[in-house]
Amino acid sequence: MTDHHEIRAVYTDSTIRVYQAYNRYIADEAVRLGRFGSSFSMNRMTWIKPSFLWMMYRCGWASKENQERVLAIDITREGFDSAVASAVVSTYNPSLGMSREEWQSLVKASDVRVQWDPEKDVSGSDLPYRSIQLGLRGQAVQSYVNEWIVSIADITDRVHELDALRKAGQDITDFLPKECRYECRCEC
Repeated sequence: MTDHHEIRAVYTDSTIRVYQAYNRYIADEAVRLGRFGSSFSMNRMTWIKPSFLWMMYRCGWASKENQERVLAIDITREGFDSAVASAVVSTYNPSLGMSREEWQSLVKASDVRVQWDPEKDVSGSDLPYRSIQLGLRGQAVQSYVNEWIVSIADITDRVHELDALRKAGQDITDFLPKECRYECRCEC
């Protein structure tokens, strides 16, 4: 990982927070159960993002269709770190040091994708570094749902409050989650 690629997150010694946005059915069930339930598809790629502002950019501050509810999900660091360690980049680049065919074989075999997207500021503009998001499928999504999740909180009301302040021209920087640079405890 270069300095241009940073994982920033809210984390403790045992957990790291990721964000996801869903419709009310999936969100209500997840909050009620403390894990994802039958409304959540285990058969498709699910993307987790430790960056609050990138999630806000992606879901339009909880205003996009089927992304009206934002969940803050604390997962085990061991789970997150193992996902990072096994991730394959989602887009081929010759600088990977392998052929396109070798990369395609890795993608096919892996249950975790990694994307490094430009981090965003409160207005949605790009910052000069990239933030991680991880796509989970197959066994990785099974582990995420059944083993890694420690807690799920619906933060939609707070997202709406911050968005209203932001739109009114107030500096909300001090009200944002305090994300610090995160170092995986794995051979990444």
